Amino acid sequence: MSTRSIGVALLGLGNVGGGVVKLLAENASAIEERLGARLEVRAIAVRDPDKSNRVVSADPSLMSTDLLATACRPDVDVVCELIGGTTLAREAVLAAVSAGKHVVTANKALLAEHGAEVFAAAEAAGVDIYYEAAVCGGVPIIRVLREGLASDRVESITGIVNGTSNYILSTMTATRRPFADILREAQALGYAEADPTLDVGGGDAAHKLAILVGLCFGRVPVEKIATDGIDIVEPIDLEYAAKFGYVIKPLAIARASGPAPDAPVEARVHPALIPQNWLMADVNGAKNAVYVQSYALGPSMYYGAGAGMLPTAMSVVSDMIEIGRNIFARAAGAAKPARPIATERALVPLADIRTRYYLRFGVQDQPGVLGQLMTVLGAHGVSIAQVVQDSASTDPVMVVVLTHEAREGDMRAALAEIDSLAVVRQPARVIRIAS
Repeated sequence: MSTRSIGVALLGLGNVGGGVVKLLAENASAIEERLGARLEVRAIAVRDPDKSNRVVSADPSLMSTDLLATACRPDVDVVCELIGGTTLAREAVLAAVSAGKHVVTANKALLAEHGAEVFAAAEAAGVDIYYEAAVCGGVPIIRVLREGLASDRVESITGIVNGTSNYILSTMTATRRPFADILREAQALGYAEADPTLDVGGGDAAHKLAILVGLCFGRVPVEKIATDGIDIVEPIDLEYAAKFGYVIKPLAIARASGPAPDAPVEARVHPALIPQNWLMADVNGAKNAVYVQSYALGPSMYYGAGAGMLPTAMSVVSDMIEIGRNIFARAAGAAKPARPIATERALVPLADIRTRYYLRFGVQDQPGVLGQLMTVLGAHGVSIAQVVQDSASTDPVMVVVLTHEAREGDMRAALAEIDSLAVVRQPARVIRIAS
């Protein structure tokens, strides 16, 4: 066995940090064989060293409450940031980089909001930042985009990247129970946080999409990514979607508007109808999947556990191994690994995107209502593909429309006019259709 070792500092010993300790212990021989060195945890920063209910036990002598001192220890080569958030984590990561430490992080918010600063600091210091676990947990989509498709040109990405939202919509689809009931169930099972806003509101997926866009197209401000939550979906929408041959999934979508390297990019997060025969329609529960369309390879899809102690820890430890290889390769004169594209990429305004739409109207039961709706849509250039009108046994009567591809700005203008009509009893429900 090798006598070489690489010193590791863990910032945080929660669920993922515990999984990292567990993997490093249980897979030590295999890791050493693949790397030619041992990954050795030499320091752990925690909030409470006396906490008794940790997922794994760790040597108390390794623990400290001094985050920055742990990140800058001279016997540490790789700092693993697993505390989350964008304040202390940012401070610790920048301190580690300044001290010449390579960094592994699972922190999507940090990279989405402060990635330009972090990567610029790493470039100046000549160290690596690896972050496979920040997007889709155990699914190696970062490595695929950074290395596997490095010679290709990604044209579009469509992903289910938030397991909580996917669990809720999958369970609603199977049971037709209301959103609020399934959310409470997801919280009881540990899939959703006590405050689920980031998950069900789309913010978590937007952070992840910003990271993916940075790898494929260029840097985009996460706050400019159009984001809608899944709480707009009701069981009745799932019923209608099924009648039309669709399911509803929480999607993160990015696509270039053209092949030019400076062509604007669409980036949006929202629930969407997708055809039942798509592979992604069968991605259920808390699983994640990313469908990539690229120029040379064509379509490819990557599926697996998007969260969880061991799947996420597996990605973290794999990044540590890769950094270890880089350390030894640099000693032999090898080049640095690729970084995200630093140039900021313009976004296509939401009003200018073109897609298809599912529209549900609650209207009065009287002659001529359908004609009024269709007239307004047509006047705004929105073409109708299919229409279903419920019988008069419901109050209000439901009219459901699937459109052909239309411009979002025209669609929104039409719906604003329709919602003001006297015959409309409920504001229009709008869900985009992926294609």
